[in-house]
Amino acid sequence: MLNLMQAKEMEQRVSDAIAAALKVEVEIIDANLVRVAGTGQVRADVGNRLLRGLVNKHVLQTGKHVFINEPGFHSICLSCPLSGICFYRAYIVYPILMEDKVLGTISLVAFNEEQKQTLCNNTETLIDFVGRMADLISGKIMEREMLKEKIVMAGRLEAVVDTVYEGVMAIDKYGVITHFNRSAERMFGMPKEQLLSQPVQRIFEDMPLLQVLQKGKGFNSREYFVNARGKRWHLLITARPIQSGEGTFAGVVATFSDFQEAQKLAYRIVTTQETLDFKDIIGESKAIRDVKSKAIKIARSNSTVLILGESGTGKEVFARAIHTAGPHGHKPFMPINCGAIPEHLLESELFGYEEGAFTGARRGGKPGKFELANGGTVFLDEIGNMSLYLQAKLLRVLQERQIERVGATRLVPVDIRIIAATNSDLHEMVRRGQFREDLFYRLSVIPLILPPLRERRDDITALLEHYRQWFAGLLHKSITGFNEEALKLCLDYHWPGNIRELINAVEYAINLEEGPVIEPDSLPPRLRHYESHSVPVNVTQIKPLEQLEKDAISSALNLYGWTDEGKTLAAAALGISRATIYRKVSKYRLTRH
Repeated sequence: MLNLMQAKEMEQRVSDAIAAALKVEVEIIDANLVRVAGTGQVRADVGNRLLRGLVNKHVLQTGKHVFINEPGFHSICLSCPLSGICFYRAYIVYPILMEDKVLGTISLVAFNEEQKQTLCNNTETLIDFVGRMADLISGKIMEREMLKEKIVMAGRLEAVVDTVYEGVMAIDKYGVITHFNRSAERMFGMPKEQLLSQPVQRIFEDMPLLQVLQKGKGFNSREYFVNARGKRWHLLITARPIQSGEGTFAGVVATFSDFQEAQKLAYRIVTTQETLDFKDIIGESKAIRDVKSKAIKIARSNSTVLILGESGTGKEVFARAIHTAGPHGHKPFMPINCGAIPEHLLESELFGYEEGAFTGARRGGKPGKFELANGGTVFLDEIGNMSLYLQAKLLRVLQERQIERVGATRLVPVDIRIIAATNSDLHEMVRRGQFREDLFYRLSVIPLILPPLRERRDDITALLEHYRQWFAGLLHKSITGFNEEALKLCLDYHWPGNIRELINAVEYAINLEEGPVIEPDSLPPRLRHYESHSVPVNVTQIKPLEQLEKDAISSALNLYGWTDEGKTLAAAALGISRATIYRKVSKYRLTRH
């Protein structure tokens, strides 16, 4: 009598091969509801009879396949005691038929969300595939001598494997290439017709598949350098051996992807991509409405933008909104502060580097922000702090849309939008020879000037309220607003640090306030002691702006201290970045009085 138990070893190998290729679990059940093969969580139960098996009973009785994407809630499952709490996430159950008799079932099973997505996204293809596998099993029960060839010829998977994003290659026990999917063809630029039946080492030097075949042990996501037809490939490879019926191995299946592409994907996943659009920019004053209107028009193109404005006016917020509203808003947004990174590090951070470019360079090199942002936007904050050497390299990116890694000899094309920002007077820097004139005109294709907070005073109340709600929620405090006197102090204050200073002031007040509303005593001292009335100025009292800047920085450091902590506090009080205050101290050679 024909039954699935006659070929359980073959069925287990088929299950393993399918699971390795499709990344889902497989189980095969006979007509008596005994599990004869299985992978993953059900492997340990091979040989045991199913306790319930309502879906398998249904398929055995009807001889028709079933796809269930919500186990426990399907009509077949309603009488099951596990209804609603089933540990299966999704599965396709297909009958194994022999001359109109149902011998058992073969199932593709999902135990996690990733496996469920695989089944749900490729349902029709997988149903067709598992049907073919059911036919294969039933045929091989009668033709045992042809079983090994059928397992080795896992080309039955080709229709599914070709839909996989990663490259897939298989070799037989002699190291000969038997499968090469479309993604692999695109990656290497080689048609599979030229590769099939070729020894793998003849085409792909250093491809580690023969070692897997010899040792019978696979691996996950390992980094390898592979030479193929005169070109070196940096790959991320996963490999699995295919077992045969005699305790040996019939071949190897491997998946691989470009290491740099995998690195970029990982970077995008782990990097916080804060999505902001124009509705997140608070304010309804005429000044802010005008600049938002212009920015919305700017966003529609891919032209370079130069955002100008005092420190703390929200230049990065506008840059993110322009990116989000642009044609590539779904692609990466890479911000980098040119004033916060030393020049020798900034070059490799922007352009990346090749292996061996300098002492400590990682094996295989590293892509820079321009490569990681390919297709998206690079935001260069404090562009005025960039050295003339890097300005020249940036100019080449803007002109030719190509970058050259540190230590490289080849150019890499990039499709990026560049948004730059500065609070410096670039015209004056050009005049002094501190900024390239040609780069200035390349960057300022579309200049966007952000108004300081003192020119949009109608927005102060809305900003205070927004950040009051934000920090009250963040700090779990029931603070409902500002009292009249505290609000007047905020409205009268000149806010030299702009929105950044306002945010810091609100956070300060929320931390100190213990009552239901913010009182004047909870505001920062600079707001409480600020005198808004004007004082007549004698012309002899007027000083050059540079001297005023020196005096302001020296006074702030004398007040807060010349330590690292004091400089941080002084920078916040002045409304400038910590990196800027360090640069100004060095520029003016300021010392403690």
